[in-house]
Amino acid sequence: MSALPDLDQIRDAAARIAPYAVVTPVLRSARLDALAGAELHFKCENLQRGGAFKFRGACNAVWSLDDEQAARGVVTHSSGNHGNALAMAAATRGITAHVVVPEGAVRAKVDAIEQAGAVLHRCGPTQAAREAMSAEVQRQTGAEMVHPYADPRVMAGQGTLVLELLRQVEGIDALITPLGGGGLAAGCAIAAHGLKPELAMFGAEPAGADDIAQSLARGARIESFHPDTICDGLRALVGEPNFDALRTHRTQVITVSDDEVVAAMKLLWRELKLVIEPSSATVLAAVLKQPEHFAGRRVGLVLTGGNVDLDALPW
Repeated sequence: MSALPDLDQIRDAAARIAPYAVVTPVLRSARLDALAGAELHFKCENLQRGGAFKFRGACNAVWSLDDEQAARGVVTHSSGNHGNALAMAAATRGITAHVVVPEGAVRAKVDAIEQAGAVLHRCGPTQAAREAMSAEVQRQTGAEMVHPYADPRVMAGQGTLVLELLRQVEGIDALITPLGGGGLAAGCAIAAHGLKPELAMFGAEPAGADDIAQSLARGARIESFHPDTICDGLRALVGEPNFDALRTHRTQVITVSDDEVVAAMKLLWRELKLVIEPSSATVLAAVLKQPEHFAGRRVGLVLTGGNVDLDALPW
């Protein structure tokens, strides 16, 4: 299996997930356009099944399996949205999903994983603990590993949102996604440049989890870091194939502080009337922080999810 999908695989993924995934809407705000000095088109993946874009990649992975492998189930490690998505996707095929959940995961997201029917396996909070527990579950069950972001089937599924967006809005000339493990950004970049090679790719990354910015600055992927950000969906270390895709597709990274994220989240709640999680708000925070990159452009912004633990909000 290739480390990265190509445009044909993303098109195949779109056909594969069409019976199950939602075609999410694109929303506009005249006030946000004025603040940014650009034409902003918000792709609302917070309205996807499970409340996040992750269902696309998980669904493609599940339905890519042959019947013999599918019967043994799937396994992943996830702090929230991917685990929920994989459990929901597995349910569409009637197979078992095992989800390794680290200590400290957002309670609302863990509850969603459980409610979706997954078998939960607890582990320590580190990446190493996640991977070790996932390997053990895989050894015991024979389940297929579906990595949250470094699996080409997952990346292909995430890239399907770009195929939709470019059909929904003509003339998009810049696209910005949040940056975490890099599955979304890689899939979107491959899809976008497969259709529009001149389209400018941007990524928004929390300053407290800026491993991609650090890696690009040193010219090589860093291998460990200690994230500290409210953007719980963006705390993962970028995957190796994902980082390669970001470099190949010349993705420009803009880092934003947690305060900037909160301000952007409030703006989006107020102007679009949407509940989004902090990870989603990074894209607007980045556009408002460095508007010179986007001035006069028609920009696609991916709002990745809306699974907020409302009881935990500090304001």
